[in-house]
Amino acid sequence: MRDEMFDVVIVGYGPVGQIAAILLGQKGYRVSVLERWQQIYALPRAVHYDDETARILQAAGVIDEVLKISEPIGDFYEWRNKAGEVLLHLERTGSGLSGWPVANFFSQPVLQAVLDTRAKSLPTVEVNEGWEVERIMEHDDHVEVTAQQGHAGQAGEWVPEEAVRTVRAQYLIGADGANSAVREHMGTSVTDLGFAFDWLVLDVIPHEQRPWRPTNWQLCDPSRPTTIVSGGPGRRRWEFMRLPGESIEELNSAETAWRLLEPWGMTPDNAMLERHAVYRFSARWADSWRQGRLLLAGDAAHLTPPFAGQGLCSGLRDAMNLAWKLDLVLSGKASDAILDTYEPERLFNVRQFIEFAVALGNIICISDPQAAAERDRRMISLRQDQTAAPPIPNPPCTLGPGILHKDDPRSGVLFIQGRVAYEGKSGLFDDVVGEGFSLLALEDPARVLRDGQREFLDSIGTHVLRLAQGETAGGDAFVDLEGLYTSWFEENGCGAVLVRPDFYVFGAVSGLEELPDLVADLQAQLAGIAMTSGQ
Repeated sequence: MRDEMFDVVIVGYGPVGQIAAILLGQKGYRVSVLERWQQIYALPRAVHYDDETARILQAAGVIDEVLKISEPIGDFYEWRNKAGEVLLHLERTGSGLSGWPVANFFSQPVLQAVLDTRAKSLPTVEVNEGWEVERIMEHDDHVEVTAQQGHAGQAGEWVPEEAVRTVRAQYLIGADGANSAVREHMGTSVTDLGFAFDWLVLDVIPHEQRPWRPTNWQLCDPSRPTTIVSGGPGRRRWEFMRLPGESIEELNSAETAWRLLEPWGMTPDNAMLERHAVYRFSARWADSWRQGRLLLAGDAAHLTPPFAGQGLCSGLRDAMNLAWKLDLVLSGKASDAILDTYEPERLFNVRQFIEFAVALGNIICISDPQAAAERDRRMISLRQDQTAAPPIPNPPCTLGPGILHKDDPRSGVLFIQGRVAYEGKSGLFDDVVGEGFSLLALEDPARVLRDGQREFLDSIGTHVLRLAQGETAGGDAFVDLEGLYTSWFEENGCGAVLVRPDFYVFGAVSGLEELPDLVADLQAQLAGIAMTSGQ
């Protein structure tokens, strides 16, 4: 039996566990990953990520490779009724706040292969595949995990000593999916919104590529609600709702799959059925994401219906939030108490997306013809009324109470990323300046900071920069090549903004004279002195 000490042990090696391992490993922390399966799951599951997720992948150093295996949405996303009338039209072109395309499609096994290569390239990260967690023991200063190799030990089998391993770490991240063993060990209750619809998910690889118009859309046909989207380059995905009276067994077969695909021109002669599986689309979350040194992330913490395409995105946001906080705690630059902000910040955010997805699903999953006709009439009427609000507004990208400047409406919102010039380089901000905390100001902030504040900002890796206006960047100034930052400052009435490593605004001030109080608030919160909320 080996007994080793790590900074963090991660249970689960899906995309959330992989990103968490990469973000921590890049900082030099010793990370041990325990994954029960010997190999990455070979069939597609998640197929969509947004621009914020792309920025997280950028921070993980894999965005160039991920873009090669992704397909931007390119045009729009539509809902149509059985008669082909457009119920909802959403433009999805261009870049989002984070500087990347707003919607991107991919095949999860291909993405995970990219993340796997990156994680295993980091010298302080070890990945143990084929090791199943059997016991978790919590101590005052560490957590101890015992794992068995393969499925040894089942049915009373004798387990040789070399097939058992004990891993000790300061913290444990449970990223082990919907049936999380870590969540079960924590004994946390779960809030379930009661949304439950079964859908047959089909992943298809056409032998010959052809244009699809629309590329990504939803058929709101009560006789069979259907989703038709990209599955990544060279792939297509169809999702068919299980109808009342239809059994899962009869739905989940290759024969049924080809029968449902035939009207779409897909047959065994011109396509390969990569996967067919029935999933129950659910909406729920764990009521506690932290227990001492144990933390939940991704599907272990929450499940969302796929209609907003935010399942994977939410999990990667969890990993990003945890990574920068654990970095400060493990390096002794912040109190362990800041980890108490993880759940309220992230749960507030993920609930917005879950409730949004449920609202979409309640419109899409209508199988009653009369109710569908009323829905169609109402949505078509709204489309014709140019002044009407959308039937379901997009949720705001905001955080819940946590490490945020109180009484500031700008705190907790996702910050922008644009192209800048700095120190002779040009490109996206994170590539040119670097990740971490950023203090951006219209004037030199050094003249107003109190004694020791610049040292504090430097100690937590803050980029303290002035926005160069009508001049060439030099010293601590950067040039806003697209005018994005200039517009943000103007629209928000700001003289300075302090941005967290996960790209959310800690707080902003109208005048530079308010900046010392803003910095003092961050310093106090990281020390665990005063936890304030900005939302």
